[in-house]
Amino acid sequence: MEQFITDPITCKIIRSSRKTLALEINADGLVVRAPKHVSDAEIKFYIQKHRNWIEKNLKKAQERQTAEENIVPLTDEELKALAKDASTVIKERVEYYAPKVGVTYNRITIRNQRTKWGSCSGKGNLNFNCLLLLAPPEVLDSVVVHELCHLKEMNHSEKFYAEVLRVYPDYPTWNRWLKDNGSLLIKRMPKYHKEK
Repeated sequence: MEQFITDPITCKIIRSSRKTLALEINADGLVVRAPKHVSDAEIKFYIQKHRNWIEKNLKKAQERQTAEENIVPLTDEELKALAKDASTVIKERVEYYAPKVGVTYNRITIRNQRTKWGSCSGKGNLNFNCLLLLAPPEVLDSVVVHELCHLKEMNHSEKFYAEVLRVYPDYPTWNRWLKDNGSLLIKRMPKYHKEK
């Protein structure tokens, strides 16, 4: 692995048998993946060409790292209180959206999970992560609608997403928010807590 500086950006170069240049932002900063035959001059030109994208995403990565360093884990008591509040709030949102989707459901369960935000079973049971209450309310609604739509379509087909968008047109925005920020919420789970 090589390293050089293209003022003010420091990057690592990984050469391989790949055919094209590619940029990656990770915990180490900027990584350029390059074919073995590409010269340093070509790599520097490629970096300059994509400078705006690089600077924007390096800034995002730095902000994310700062946010992660400042995460305060929930205590067991806070987690229990959150789950209790979630059972009330999420039930209300499910009751609100179920008629809009045109479905009925069976049981709602609130879980403390590290991997899933929601799920539904073939029997019509719905499960939701209590950490959704730490997200903007629009995120919670987007997950509720997603799971309710699975009661019509137990897949992620075009038909499924068409139904989600019919009921919740802003779904892509808030789904993206959850993908970008969800791991920060998960990291608030007490480290010793086991998924229930």
